[in-house]
Amino acid sequence: MSMKCKYAIKALVSLAGNYKNGYMHTADIAAAENIPKKFLEQILLDLKHAKIVNSKQGSKGGYYLLKEPKEVSVADVYRIFDGAISLLPCVSLNFYEKCDDCNDETTCSLRREFIKIREGARVVMSKTNIQSFLNEEKKTAKKRKASI
Repeated sequence: MSMKCKYAIKALVSLAGNYKNGYMHTADIAAAENIPKKFLEQILLDLKHAKIVNSKQGSKGGYYLLKEPKEVSVADVYRIFDGAISLLPCVSLNFYEKCDDCNDETTCSLRREFIKIREGARVVMSKTNIQSFLNEEKKTAKKRKASI
């Protein structure tokens, strides 16, 4: 996973924590998530073009989620920033390309095994959404509080 994709997920989790509570400034997200501000601005623009976030100009403006946190999957974000979930182009659902070194896809053992790998990753990434990260943060916070 690229740093851009990782930072996008971190920014979305931060925005999700503030969902329906107003706007968040880029500088606040960058500071809270330890993301370089200029890099974050590019990431948020990509997310805006993908219609996952939106923004409002002005001193009381900032970024906000357009979708509920449970509606944004890791697979959605990964595809925006890193492309295909598959490790080989011949097994990709959305970015298929025939492999130059393959004589017959139907008998290719690599292809068959990498389809299994792609499916496992795709299923988990599709089921894991931004809300999942918030839920995990809450569990961790409860455990920390209980151990004090």
